[in-house]
Amino acid sequence: MRVLPIRVLGDPVLRQETEVVGGMTPELRRLVDDMFETMHAAKGIGLAAPQVGRRERLAVIEIEGQRVVLVNPEVVASSGTSKREEGCLSIPDVFADVQRPAVVRVRALDADFRPFEIEAGDLMSACLQHEIDHLHGRLFLDHLSILKRRRALAEWDAIKGDYPDLRRDLSKEDLAAHPSREDESL
Repeated sequence: MRVLPIRVLGDPVLRQETEVVGGMTPELRRLVDDMFETMHAAKGIGLAAPQVGRRERLAVIEIEGQRVVLVNPEVVASSGTSKREEGCLSIPDVFADVQRPAVVRVRALDADFRPFEIEAGDLMSACLQHEIDHLHGRLFLDHLSILKRRRALAEWDAIKGDYPDLRRDLSKEDLAAHPSREDESL
């Protein structure tokens, strides 16, 4: 497994619609493993393929030990509303309160290309919606009012120079804080 560079706000891949995955391949299985490794090293809970420069409709999530691989996911039902603070690995150090449906049901394929549905509330619901948004070229900033979006973009403008080539290469300190699976104790 390897840690991939994360694309940051301004990279066109983050605003593009992804392509439906037609089948699981050894290359896509490696990508799933690399995405989990990258997400952990970046201290995130979700990561979508466009964030690592890929066009496949694929995302990974891990919350409280629950690992989810989403291939070709779609929200099939939602209810209620909830507001929670969100951030994004592609817009580091920028956070805002986002209002979304409180509960969602998502239909997807897993890493073995088997169909499944997941119904979730709370943090998992927000994360599912956030990652699925990425697969359609949307960012959490798109859910903000004009004023809040301007404030968030001003925060980003102040730090975006830290990410040349619109990439976030994780530092040695980030990587040291997250040992690879081979290094973890049992």
